[in-house]
Amino acid sequence: MHSAEHRSKMERKRSRMDIISDILLIINEKGGKIKPTHLMYKANLSHKQMKSYLNDLYKGNFAKKEIVDEKAKIAITNKGRDFLTKFSRMKEFEKTFGL
Repeated sequence: MHSAEHRSKMERKRSRMDIISDILLIINEKGGKIKPTHLMYKANLSHKQMKSYLNDLYKGNFAKKEIVDEKAKIAITNKGRDFLTKFSRMKEFEKTFGL
């Protein structure tokens, strides 16, 4: 990849779908559950942004709130894992066709 091409890809803002995928991937990689503050930092989101995305994920049943040892955690659901699989396939499809 040429440096200018690399720069333009790096500077491109993450789409809503990319952010949702990132959030679910982070939760999944942490064994399926994560503390909200850890997720916020790892996903590079403000508190307000994270709350908005999480509300959407909760409504769609992609993630859920859980209490583990009296601490709030965010857990990925089977539907969230299914989304990750399909989103990953879609990204591979895009790469295959140079999109």
